[in-house]
Amino acid sequence: MNGKTVRETSVTMAQVMLPQDANPAGNVHGGVIMKLIDTAASVVAGRHARANTVTASIDRLDFLGPVFVGDLLFLKASLNLAGKTSMELGVRVEAENLVTGVVRHTSSAYLTFVALDENGKPKAVPSLIFETDEERHRNEGALLRRKMRLELRAAHS
Repeated sequence: MNGKTVRETSVTMAQVMLPQDANPAGNVHGGVIMKLIDTAASVVAGRHARANTVTASIDRLDFLGPVFVGDLLFLKASLNLAGKTSMELGVRVEAENLVTGVVRHTSSAYLTFVALDENGKPKAVPSLIFETDEERHRNEGALLRRKMRLELRAAHS
């Protein structure tokens, strides 16, 4: 199985936020953003594994600022780590005000996905090839988060 570069499977998705996406305060509901984050990460995981993938965990999801109805939301998703059957992905969410053109970083998340075979069992994924120092740096952070996840899981079992 040949490795793949981060660039080969990264995606940027865009969607205009509409009134049905709003919470009672009039901003875009966090759950709508969470679903879009999961969808963007799922696309990247599926492109990398070329298999069905499922969300195993969301390590971190930070809402840094509100998203408003009418904003154009960009979800930039890419792989940080490819293990044996699991992958860590990062998603950066930016909101563009279509009137002013101002773009704001509104949230970021780290998710872990697992590739599944046709029987629903974990399946090996291709290795990840890094082309830039930024990609290597993001991989180092993913390795630390993976270590912490495993330690936490062991402490709670």
